Amino acid sequence: MRNGAISRDGVFKALTEYDELGQEGFLSKYGYKPSTGYFLLHEERTYDSKAIAGVAHKFDQGRALRPDELIGGRSHAARSLARLGFTIRSSRSPDWTRDEIILACDLAMVNGWKRLEFDDLRVIELSALLQTMPIHPEELRNELFRNPNGVARKTVDITSRHPDYTGKPTNGNALDVEVMKDFLARPAEMSEVARRIRQGLVAGEFQDLPTEPEEEDDYSAPEGRLLLLLHRSRERNKALRKRKIDAVLRQGRQLACEACGFDFEHVYGDRGRGYIECHHVVPLHQAGEGRTKLSDLALICANCHRMIHRHAPWPTPRELRASMEQKHAADRRAAEALARPRRAADDRMPKG
Repeated sequence: MRNGAISRDGVFKALTEYDELGQEGFLSKYGYKPSTGYFLLHEERTYDSKAIAGVAHKFDQGRALRPDELIGGRSHAARSLARLGFTIRSSRSPDWTRDEIILACDLAMVNGWKRLEFDDLRVIELSALLQTMPIHPEELRNELFRNPNGVARKTVDITSRHPDYTGKPTNGNALDVEVMKDFLARPAEMSEVARRIRQGLVAGEFQDLPTEPEEEDDYSAPEGRLLLLLHRSRERNKALRKRKIDAVLRQGRQLACEACGFDFEHVYGDRGRGYIECHHVVPLHQAGEGRTKLSDLALICANCHRMIHRHAPWPTPRELRASMEQKHAADRRAAEALARPRRAADDRMPKG
């Protein structure tokens, strides 16, 4: 469910219907099961958070969401309600995010892909670090949130899915396996990602960032959510963007997309004059330390910007342009191949 899909007014209407029908009638009507992880608290009453969020969608968007449409983990609906100012309580810790699993995988790899125990000093240190991560709001954390037992258990879930493990795998999740495969395929790159996440947490770089991307599926491997958000915050630095635009104009160049050539002023006239988006070409886990230079930035249109960020590996504007040119060339060849038989057939037709 995207940000803004439900409103406080829609939630209040769902709460009213819940009170009128009762829990059993409300859940039965919309096909939801009772909550086991997160609950909405309102006027000393407890409500099933996922069902309330799904039905609030009806009052704001015209239809209620089915339970299987509220994707994004058990805490997804609870986060949406918490953003609107409602009180949420958790009976268990929220699902592990990619960023958290990256740190746990990095520790497991350092340990030779063997499980770690809860009293291992490295587990205790990681537990303390995860508790500083700003992804999960306080209302979704319980007293056991990312404690050493939970962190040790996550290393068991990860290492029991390793290709060399001979025992029975534990009940981890698909994201554990996905991140572990990234580490096995690109260990140096993923270790650097983990290092950058650790560094950002220790330095407090992530504390002022929004904890969610604009769309739930709009973040990429291998960066993780926090590094992508930090990456985007640098792209949106107004001072850097202005300096980059000024530099291009001083060189007598057009403000055209470096990937597709789109020129906002040419298409939109005065409304488009001086407008273009700014993209940090090198992902943070590859860029390393240092300040952002103008040469690190590219000017691109909104469509190309979205295509670059859609999934990893992120192409540079030049690489994206090359892929578009290849596609256009292939399309031209296909069109010419279709046209040739028709022309030959036309030549054979008797003329009147």
